Amino acid sequence: MKLIVIVGTRPEAIKMAPVLQRLREEPGWRTLLCATAQHRQMLDQALGLFGITPDIDLDLMRPDQTMNALSARVFAALDPVLESEKPDWLLVQGDTTTAMCAALAAFHRRVRVGHVEAGLRTGDFGHPFPEEMNRRVVDLAADALFVPTRRAAAALEAEDVPSAKVYLTGNTVVDALLAIAGRDGPAAEEDLVLITAHRRESFGKPLESVVQAIGRLARAFPKTRFVHVIHPNPNVAPVVRRNADIPNVTLVEPLDYLELVRLMRRACLILTDSGGIQEEAPTFGKPVLVLREKTERPEGIEAGLAALVGTDEERIVARASALLSDPAARRAMTGRLNPYGDGLASERIAAVLAGRPFAPFVPPA
Repeated sequence: MKLIVIVGTRPEAIKMAPVLQRLREEPGWRTLLCATAQHRQMLDQALGLFGITPDIDLDLMRPDQTMNALSARVFAALDPVLESEKPDWLLVQGDTTTAMCAALAAFHRRVRVGHVEAGLRTGDFGHPFPEEMNRRVVDLAADALFVPTRRAAAALEAEDVPSAKVYLTGNTVVDALLAIAGRDGPAAEEDLVLITAHRRESFGKPLESVVQAIGRLARAFPKTRFVHVIHPNPNVAPVVRRNADIPNVTLVEPLDYLELVRLMRRACLILTDSGGIQEEAPTFGKPVLVLREKTERPEGIEAGLAALVGTDEERIVARASALLSDPAARRAMTGRLNPYGDGLASERIAAVLAGRPFAPFVPPA
């Protein structure tokens, strides 16, 4: 059997690396990695961390390109690959432009599509934008839908997706996270707040509100170090740099995944609009304030491990101040098992593709 695993961004690379490595252990299979390089530098960093080099590199990144321009390039560049390689399966991850276009391109070529992290929904095409539309398109094109949670499976059932196509695997990010964290020793918690914010729907005033809130928090808690990771998007970086002169705010360029994991382990609180960090933080027992109006990952919020604060300056300041002032309040948001996965998702995906029986992921009660 021949399979193509396709990635374009750092989160895709992180979440697909353990899948790729596991599939390459299957006897008689040929598994190729195809990179669109939707995000060139960050993608390369993530793949390098796992010692992986693309077999096919489409190298499609262009400065400040539009989604439509990228989409056109993905279709045009990937179609000859599908024609020449004739894979039995094409595996995509998540909800990026790369995933959506690759799934459609494979569908047009009658290549079976496997969707890793299927079924996530907010019910609002504007939040997140364009990811909510992207993942729905991928799910429509997919022949095997690997869902991380029961909620994701229920969302697909509500959309009349045949249950025979849906497999409860847990999220592969936990597989990757455990592998990476295992390389380091213990990490002591510090008086440190980690911040990431980059979502497209937050460009403009919402992101400005987040940055103003961080500035107020830093001045109110001068002994706490606030580490804000700057996303390279030109709509993000100039806004984040407005806090550069505050002594206890450290602005850092995009980190490789290992360094980001180290910061997560040391932080006492995380503020983020990242879907991946919402899934990763529970493994390390870190409370999360989600800088979004809606999330397709509500399991952490329902478990009390995270709170949705949006981009309103006053809400962010109030909730973060309460947690930074009260260690017991922070501890109340920790100590539970990760509701997103158990580190065996890649094994389950390989079993599905091989036609072997497997035990589905059982989320903690």
